[in-house]
Amino acid sequence: MPREGLLIENPFERLSKDELMHIHNASLELLTDPGLICYNEEAASIFADGGADVSPLLDTSPPCRIVKIPERLVNEAVDRSPSKIILGARKPEHMLVMHGHEPKVHFVTGSETNIWLDVEFQDYAGKTDPSKEIRIPEFIARRGTLKDLCTSARVSEHLETLDGFIRNVNIQDADITEDNKDVNKVFASLDNTTKHVMVGLTNIDQLDNVVKMAELIAGGKDALKENPVISFITCLVKSPLQFVNDTTRSFIEICRRGLPVVVSSSPQAGTTAPIREAGIIAQINAEVLAGITLGQLVNPGTPIMYGSVPVRTRMDTLADSYGAVETSQYNIDCVQLARHYGLPNYSTSGVCDPKIPGQQSSVERLFSNILVTLSGPQFLHCAYGLLDCNSVFCLLQAVLDDAHFKMIKFFLQPARCDEGEIDAMIRQIRDVAATPQKLYIRTIRKVLRSGLLSPPYPFEGSADKDEVFARANDRMEELLKKPVEHIDKKTTEKIFKEIPGILPRLNPN
Repeated sequence: MPREGLLIENPFERLSKDELMHIHNASLELLTDPGLICYNEEAASIFADGGADVSPLLDTSPPCRIVKIPERLVNEAVDRSPSKIILGARKPEHMLVMHGHEPKVHFVTGSETNIWLDVEFQDYAGKTDPSKEIRIPEFIARRGTLKDLCTSARVSEHLETLDGFIRNVNIQDADITEDNKDVNKVFASLDNTTKHVMVGLTNIDQLDNVVKMAELIAGGKDALKENPVISFITCLVKSPLQFVNDTTRSFIEICRRGLPVVVSSSPQAGTTAPIREAGIIAQINAEVLAGITLGQLVNPGTPIMYGSVPVRTRMDTLADSYGAVETSQYNIDCVQLARHYGLPNYSTSGVCDPKIPGQQSSVERLFSNILVTLSGPQFLHCAYGLLDCNSVFCLLQAVLDDAHFKMIKFFLQPARCDEGEIDAMIRQIRDVAATPQKLYIRTIRKVLRSGLLSPPYPFEGSADKDEVFARANDRMEELLKKPVEHIDKKTTEKIFKEIPGILPRLNPN
């Protein structure tokens, strides 16, 4: 059985039906006027052969074209895009099955951060009462390594609410090069978690090696199609409305192989997209539809997810502000649009502006995690451990996030208010009302055993101490000690023999 996911019975939507259609129609207008600037010559040719209006813009290298995509091509592409997408895993029970019209949420890590945040605890004597000791966390930032990525994948394997893994650490070891980076980060991820792994490529020339590695793990080319243990994400459209050369090339090659891929649009409201909600959503939708259309022209039936990673600009520095309320609004609108097209949605939540865990981090993360979850995206990424607008990853924060998602999942369980339940409660109230004590204490034990009551906060402090970080750190250490099910020895030997560039220190055998 695949992972269950969290079904949202009545997904939260911000747009009325009329507003949604206004956005849809505006996006179609943008695809024809002004159209998209295309810096990838092959993509321009594919669009032209498909019936789009393609004309030269600049005589550059590569040539620069204007691509104007008619409504007919967009509609055909949406019709060809599978509404059901399967993301496989090394263990069948970790497979993700997503339906575009079904608001069932799967929680996933996200973003390849440059900075890894360690935590150390120091004991200090209280100022007013020196006999009281206070444990204070100190956060140390450093560049991420291959070992860190392995550690993150290992812990992610044991986070209960986590359904899939996106590489969240940019490996920056001295022996990592552009030629060997992709094979090492993919093997490190797949070898340290049995959950689904999504990756972005650094070098398109490594795609064949990455796919071959996945085929060896899945059991062959056909087996990989049935159980795609890896999927890909590409930001082929640079906002506003530009097909980038290298990422578009990557997208085309991934589509030719028929593997699951995300078309993601990531504009910044106020700089690379309008700051008004209607404007940025119309632009995002146009950019994603353009990518989906290209993918279906390349290989009809390619499993493509509708992706959104919008952000609002800060007014003081013009930097990203993922913690802004508008960022969640944008994502919720995109979830609704993806459901309108019947396409599984890759959405974003839980990203915040602070550089370290703390009160602001908790508020911003929970705000977006709750609201975007309620909108019902099928693949909710970036939700574990990310700080400082996706530039920092903290394992301690990921453990905290897991606890918070347990609370969200408990809250979103269906209500138990059917006729039988109501009748039982009426009898219980009458029985208790007839007793001298008029207390319901005796009725609690059965409910406790059923799992219907939420547990206490797992990192709750004692007395007047706030021990959340210290207790979460203890939990992190517990998870680090748990074993991981590596790729079997025979397959690992094949991978190291047939895939060039994987560093020997990654071989656990």
